[in-house]
Amino acid sequence: MEKKITVIGAGSFGTALAALLTDKGHAVTLWGRKSSQIALMKDTKENPHYLPGIKLPEKLALTDDMSCALAGAQLVVFAVPAQSFRVVLQAARPLILPKAPLVNVAKGIEKGSLLTLSQVAREVAPEHAYAVLSGPSHAEEVARQLPTTVTVAAASEELALSVQEIFNTDRFRVYTNDDVTGVELGGALKNIIALGAGISDGIGFGDNAKAAIMTRGIAEMRRLGEAMGADAHTFSGLSGIGDLIVTCTSMHSRNRRCGILIGQGVEPAQAISQIGMVVEGISTAEAAYQLACRLGVEMPLTECIYRLVNGQIDALSAVDFLMGRKTKNEWR
Repeated sequence: MEKKITVIGAGSFGTALAALLTDKGHAVTLWGRKSSQIALMKDTKENPHYLPGIKLPEKLALTDDMSCALAGAQLVVFAVPAQSFRVVLQAARPLILPKAPLVNVAKGIEKGSLLTLSQVAREVAPEHAYAVLSGPSHAEEVARQLPTTVTVAAASEELALSVQEIFNTDRFRVYTNDDVTGVELGGALKNIIALGAGISDGIGFGDNAKAAIMTRGIAEMRRLGEAMGADAHTFSGLSGIGDLIVTCTSMHSRNRRCGILIGQGVEPAQAISQIGMVVEGISTAEAAYQLACRLGVEMPLTECIYRLVNGQIDALSAVDFLMGRKTKNEWR
C-alpha cells in the first residue's frame, strides 16, 4: 500500500532511503535544511555532495520547507546526525500528524544527556511511536541497489512489521527485532570501534590487530548493552557485529577513513575536516566513555579511543596501554 513518507535529512543515507522508497511506489518528500543544496539537487537530479553519480527518481519531491515536507506525512524518517536529532525533532514535532510513526536511522548517543536516540524521542515527542532502522548499510551501496540487509526494532511488533513491509525490497531485506536499546547501541558504538580499526590501519598494523579491535570491541558493546538492559544476542546480529564488520573494513566508512588519517598523524580536527562529513564516532566516543563510567562498565578500548581523539594520548601510547593490561579470562 502506498504511503506518504517524509525523509528528514538530505545526507547520503537519507537520500538513498528516499530514492529506495520512491522506487517502491511511495509518495516521498526529502527535506534538507540547506536551500542551496536542495536547489542543486533539483537542478542536477542527484545529490552531488553526499551521493555523487546516483540519479534521483523523477517522482521524488525535494524541499527545504519543513512544513511543506511534513504536510500529510503518514511516516517520518529521521536521517539527521545523532547530535542534531533533538533540535530537528523539536522543530518537526508541531508539524507531524498525531498518529504518524517516527523511524530513526541516525547512529549515536546524545552528548551531555548520554541518552540513546529513542530516549531523546521519548522526551521530545512521547506521543509518537518510534522505530529504529539499523544494520550494515552504506548509503553508496543502498543507492546502487546492491544487496543489503538491516533490522528494524520497535517496542510494538505491529510497528516493526509495518516498517518492515514499507522498506523491504528484493535488494533491501529488512528483519524485525524488539530490542530497541540493543539495536541503537550496536549502531552507535560500532562507529567508535571503526575509528580504532582505522587508527590501527593508519599506523600500519596488520590484520591481526584489526581483528582484535573488532572482537574486543563487540565485547565492550555487549557489556554496555547488557548494563542498559539490552539483549546480548542483539550484538551478534545485523545491527551489532554485522554493522561492525562493514564499518571497520570498508573505505565507504567515514569513521574508518577518519581513523586512518589520525593513525597517520593527522590531528583529529583536521582529519574530520578532510572527511568533509559528520564523523559520528568522535562524539559518540565521548558519550559512550562517560556512560561507561556512570554505569561502572569496563570499556578500555572505548576509553583509549576517546582519549586519543581528544588529544590526551597518542596512538602508540594507546596501543601500549591496551597490550600491557593485566591478563584475564576472555569471557570475564
